[in-house]
Amino acid sequence: MCAMERSNETVTARAREYLTFRLDREEYGIDILKVQEIRGYEPPTRIANAPSFIKGVVNLRGTIVPIVDMRLKFNCANAQYDTFTVVIVLNLHMRIVGIVVDSVSDVMELASENLRPAPEVESVIEGDSVIGLGSLGDRMLILLDIEKLMSGVDMGLMSD
Repeated sequence: MCAMERSNETVTARAREYLTFRLDREEYGIDILKVQEIRGYEPPTRIANAPSFIKGVVNLRGTIVPIVDMRLKFNCANAQYDTFTVVIVLNLHMRIVGIVVDSVSDVMELASENLRPAPEVESVIEGDSVIGLGSLGDRMLILLDIEKLMSGVDMGLMSD
């Protein structure tokens, strides 16, 4: 293995990039490598008998994409649609899924020393879907394993 490869592995082991987004007053982060694109919100076509947090589907360049409103999934009190509301299109296990969030903040690189384990608390988010907490200055991020979250039984979106 050459020195350049070892150097890249060290950087990868130490730091990861997360796309940060807001839901109500909380800030979350997901692995940037899972993000395909970010789009403005457009009302999806409703699917009969889908859970309330699955808003429907949209046609994205010939691909039918289910749209999940994370504010409804996480029981946020306020789920208004405005000019800041966006859809983050994710590529998960060869499946395309869109998630509705209040706004996208930025891409943040977090080194391992900025990561903390998530506390054991009862939450609407399944415990294994929270990777941990990231902190940088006065910002605190809830880091999500978006693949695990989207493949939960209640989602009905992903299959093994």
